Amino acid sequence: MLNGKKILVGVTGSIAAYKIAELVRLFVKSDAEVRVIMTPSASDFISALTLSTLSKNPVLSTFTSGEDGEWNNHVELGLWADIFIVAPATANSIAKMARGISDNLLIATYLSARCPVCIAPAMDLDMYQHPSTKENLQHLDAHQVRIIDAEYGELASGLTGKGRMAEPEAIHQFTENFFNKELPLKGKTVLVTAGPTQEKIDPVRFIGNHSSGKMGIAIARKLRKEGAKVHLVLGPVSQSFDLTGLNVSHVVSADEMYTAALALFDSADVAVLAAAVADFKPESASGSKIKKSSGGMDIKLTQTTDIAKELGTLKKENQRIVGFALETDNEVENATKKLESKNFDMVVLNSLNDAGAGFGHDSNKITIIKKGNKLIEFELKSKEEVASDIVNSIVEII
Repeated sequence: MLNGKKILVGVTGSIAAYKIAELVRLFVKSDAEVRVIMTPSASDFISALTLSTLSKNPVLSTFTSGEDGEWNNHVELGLWADIFIVAPATANSIAKMARGISDNLLIATYLSARCPVCIAPAMDLDMYQHPSTKENLQHLDAHQVRIIDAEYGELASGLTGKGRMAEPEAIHQFTENFFNKELPLKGKTVLVTAGPTQEKIDPVRFIGNHSSGKMGIAIARKLRKEGAKVHLVLGPVSQSFDLTGLNVSHVVSADEMYTAALALFDSADVAVLAAAVADFKPESASGSKIKKSSGGMDIKLTQTTDIAKELGTLKKENQRIVGFALETDNEVENATKKLESKNFDMVVLNSLNDAGAGFGHDSNKITIIKKGNKLIEFELKSKEEVASDIVNSIVEII
């Protein structure tokens, strides 16, 4: 329970602020000690008097208060709390938190806080889906801010979609779970491979694939959030990612990825082999650019090292390997064969026949297959949500 926990609630200027009265009441009823900070615009939606009455503590909204201009110490507030929950968190406040724009007491307290920070976003559906908002949320997530995802429903604009702040009961439950839950992967070391490989033809050409690395990186970040020490072996992705908190080895070819993965595997408790490794490479690469000719060009190919199979043969009794299968035909049958032939403990199946899944998308649709023909199908979700499903399954198998 929350008995004796010190909970700092930050309220920003959203219509959803009216729900915070109920949230504060739930926290106090759970015997938590509650203090509230409001941004100046939050008072347009709920009064400080209401929240101070319910919390049994003065509500702060400015750097000074009282006739004598007494300083409200944001550093002290950040040190006092066991957890800081910003709810509702508007797009404006989320942007300020992500970029460190400290123009009010709430943001200054966030920048001073040493306790865990959680946010419950609330905004209209188009604002929630806007690339800048997504980028800011990803930035906060990478810096260990826990996000209580917005819900789908009717919005203040009259539209219906994702953007409603999570209900007070859900935020209260999230907070209870946070304090009751030991990070499940604390003390574990996980090797993750992600992205494509490029197999050199000549100095300007290569054999590759369309992998963006998004899925593997999302998994690595979720593993880190659940307490694991993560070594990420990353192929040549075409866009930049926030890799804060991850130990990253950048590689280009399948041979380089194999060498890096092999060096890290022995000390890993789990290996998550999400990279799209090229199956073939040119038998020999030209040292200079091959000139175009009317007769065309033949490239003799040879197989690359099967990283998954090699690590599977080295797997110790206390290690677990998670493989991936991207299929177009006989999907479950082919993925199950991989599970057995490569000594996997779990395989994540993607089908290119599913709309919105596979390379390049921000979404994915997976089926998880475990030993004993245990099969779990998931609906189409964002890759961040898919990463949570995969990591939850990893926790189960270890």
